[in-house]
Amino acid sequence: MALTKQTRNIKVLTGNYAVALAAKMARVDVVAAYPITPQTSIVEKLAEYIDRGELDAEMIRVESEHSALAATFGAAVAGARAFTATSSHGLLYMHEWVHWVSRARIPVVMAIVTRTIGTPWNIWPDHSDFLDQRDTGWIMGFGMDNQEVFDLVIQAFKISEDPRVYLPVMIGLEGFILGHTSMPVEVPEQNLVDEWLGPRRQGYVIDGKEPLALGNLAWPEDTEEMFMDIQRAMEEAKKVIKEVDESYGEVFGRKYGGLINCYRCTDAKFHVVSMGAWSGDIMEAINLLREEGYPIGLIRIRFVRPFPDEEIYGITGNSRGIIVFDRAISFGSMGPIYLDLVGGMLKHTRKLPYIRNVVAGIGGVNVTYEEFYSIIRDTIDSLEKGVEPPVFTWYHKR
Repeated sequence: MALTKQTRNIKVLTGNYAVALAAKMARVDVVAAYPITPQTSIVEKLAEYIDRGELDAEMIRVESEHSALAATFGAAVAGARAFTATSSHGLLYMHEWVHWVSRARIPVVMAIVTRTIGTPWNIWPDHSDFLDQRDTGWIMGFGMDNQEVFDLVIQAFKISEDPRVYLPVMIGLEGFILGHTSMPVEVPEQNLVDEWLGPRRQGYVIDGKEPLALGNLAWPEDTEEMFMDIQRAMEEAKKVIKEVDESYGEVFGRKYGGLINCYRCTDAKFHVVSMGAWSGDIMEAINLLREEGYPIGLIRIRFVRPFPDEEIYGITGNSRGIIVFDRAISFGSMGPIYLDLVGGMLKHTRKLPYIRNVVAGIGGVNVTYEEFYSIIRDTIDSLEKGVEPPVFTWYHKR
């Protein structure tokens, strides 16, 4: 039976409230929570929904973020659609369980409201906490605005619970920039979400009905095979993410392009790569540059795991220059997205275009569209003159 299409219903929501509403509309059964700025209002709003009888779920109040993800995992293993959220040091405190959940191949969804890792103590956002998790076996999506964040959370359950995947999903949004900023969000009808998302699926359930052990000691060869299975599931996830995006668009009227979203890429000869809310500022800069005749386009990364190397190469294979903006740094090396992009491109070609890495916005430092405009323009002007700027640049205000 074909799904009915969505009718319009607009609400003004902060990014955090958009996450909470999406989890509610996914009909989560269990929420395990521990407060941390700037995430707290997500689980506060979910607790409100439960208290008012709008969400039939169990709220587990725990003593730490480590326990929050452990409880979420336990509920999910038992068959519940489970959700949690955290930020920064809370995510670091969870880190053991972040690995455990993916290794156990249990569908779980977690929102990460990004915040700089201390010290010094800092409540402003960059991508350091989120990108610190890129080797943990989680699928990792990141939104540009509150509408996309809302849609991503609902889609995350569908992706995580697909039998070809059975991996947990974390969805990122910048603290305060999105988390506490109100924007119009189109909210779907509950019955359509129910029909589109369907009942929970997972590979196995521990319910006491039959003996099943989890987390036993394994031989090296068995462990290696399990890790290889996660890698295979990541490759399958690329297909699933695209399918879910297409299906969501057919029903709810919004699709984003799957793993990446392109802006003015069709005739671009130079490309910018970015992730997150500041992509909107980069779009403003690109519009100005286009008016001045610069053939520039933006590739916005929506999923950093699995990394969209094939999609990026398909667009930039003949690029005359690429600028990767990173809002995190892999100390002693370069920006994490840049490193993934260069490594991924080398899977497809040995002849790379000039690729520049600009690390900026660390610690919540604001980067304006005028500054993006200047960096992009100066890079293209230099390349057109046959001069390559330094491959690595840390753009800072002092």
